[in-house]
Amino acid sequence: MLNQKIKLNQGVLGKDVKLKASRDGFGEGMCEIAEENKNIVALVADLSYSVKLDKFKERYPERFIQCGIAEQNMTGIAAGLSICGKIPYITTHAIFGTSRNWDQIRLSVCFSKANVKICGSHAGFSNGPDGGNAEPLEDISIMRVLPNMVVINTIDYWQTKKAVKEISRHKGPVYLRYSKAETPEITTEETPFKIGKADVLMEGKDVTIVSCGTIIYEALIAAKNLKAKYKIEAEIISSPTIKPLDEETILKSIKKTGCAVTVEEHQTTGGLGGAVAEVLSKKLPTKLLRIGVNDTFGESGSYSDLKDKYGLSSHQIEEKVLKFIEDI
Repeated sequence: MLNQKIKLNQGVLGKDVKLKASRDGFGEGMCEIAEENKNIVALVADLSYSVKLDKFKERYPERFIQCGIAEQNMTGIAAGLSICGKIPYITTHAIFGTSRNWDQIRLSVCFSKANVKICGSHAGFSNGPDGGNAEPLEDISIMRVLPNMVVINTIDYWQTKKAVKEISRHKGPVYLRYSKAETPEITTEETPFKIGKADVLMEGKDVTIVSCGTIIYEALIAAKNLKAKYKIEAEIISSPTIKPLDEETILKSIKKTGCAVTVEEHQTTGGLGGAVAEVLSKKLPTKLLRIGVNDTFGESGSYSDLKDKYGLSSHQIEEKVLKFIEDI
């Protein structure tokens, strides 16, 4: 059965939007889970303040390991700690934590099924001022391809905080991707989060829009405008877990609407759009539009300007979905 429609944070689709950074949820979640579980260890690659681990460092100095700018070494240390029964969280910017050490992640973590949590902040365009070299737009793809790896891209502060705790209970490698920017609080403190489960954020009958990460807010606003202007009712599915994908929820929604759109702050190749396309090709051949970054690198700019530059603002999603439906 489809997951029950969850209640959105009050005001999120209106003028009273509350903003908070997902990385703050990560830092607070780390402190809370460390209090509950003495085996939690945090490793950082010279960026403790940036990934919001300063409070963790103060409260649990014996479980905080500063590895310096040495992501490959940090990954190896984490794999060793997992063998000793610890639950290591390796933390840095997503661009560094998935690419510089991919070989170590593949062999020391995934091949060995090590209980290591790879946590990547500053995902997508949220690190825009630092330029295209610092904007991870391929990380979901290179993590999703690895055997034994769970891949999660949270949609806001509250979900990130819950995911930090949830992944500690999962035995095996996890990649948790989240944003630096202050973005709308879509969920609430009471909203449940479970690995492998998607949520219905908005019900509809004309098109299914599947999204992950903080960009889902733009999809929600686009859906609101599509209904108001054109009487098009979009069903919005939040799929924070990209691997394993919640095929049941996504497929049942698409069977109802008859067409699908994916929206992600990532390359359209290999990310959420690729995952949904793979499922549809095998189980439910359907018209699919993938909205994301199209085979290009990012550039310097503000978060809002970059979303607009690369076609990910709500008005652009609205236009693309409208044209997609008209062309079917």
